[in-house]
Amino acid sequence: MTIQELLNRFIHARGQGAGQGRGGGAGQGGGRGRGGGNKPGSDPGGNCVCPQCGKKIPHVAGQRCVDRACPDCGTRMIKE
Repeated sequence: MTIQELLNRFIHARGQGAGQGRGGGAGQGGGRGRGGGNKPGSDPGGNCVCPQCGKKIPHVAGQRCVDRACPDCGTRMIKE
């Protein structure tokens, strides 16, 4: 059996044959992005909190809290 035959079997076994793969419609997940937006801290509002000293700063939409450093101690922040 060739690699292509194995790949075709795998794709068919997952139910993605006949045009249901990438770009073939809505697919799974409901179109809300990775994780469906229901993870804790996934909303655009709220605060970023320093796990070290407890400093809170407003969350900026489009910027992850973990990418920000605490202005007091320099520790990476987390979403409240």
